[in-house]
Amino acid sequence: MSLTDKYDGVSVTTKANVYFDGKCVSHGIVLADGTKKSVGVILPSTLTFNTGVAEIMEGVAGSCRVRLKGENEWKIYGAGQSFNVPGNSSFDIEVDGEPYHYICHFG
Repeated sequence: MSLTDKYDGVSVTTKANVYFDGKCVSHGIVLADGTKKSVGVILPSTLTFNTGVAEIMEGVAGSCRVRLKGENEWKIYGAGQSFNVPGNSSFDIEVDGEPYHYICHFG
């Protein structure tokens, strides 16, 4: 997957989604074709996210370590890399140092 620089012609939810006492902040966007995504940042922390639908997490800046539900191994992802999370699942994410900027592609 190539790094996404910008989206044109989108609708943005101006109120931020704030999770984990501000350690993760995102904004929802809707593309012209109705596709929903979120764009956000995770500050240094170790967090667990639950998924309803399948997600692709695309790294825009920074890096993180990720462990998917049911796996023992942590994997490292940086800018321009992505990882897939199944629907109705979860993942642990650890961010050290600089914040991890991401785009979450739903479904």
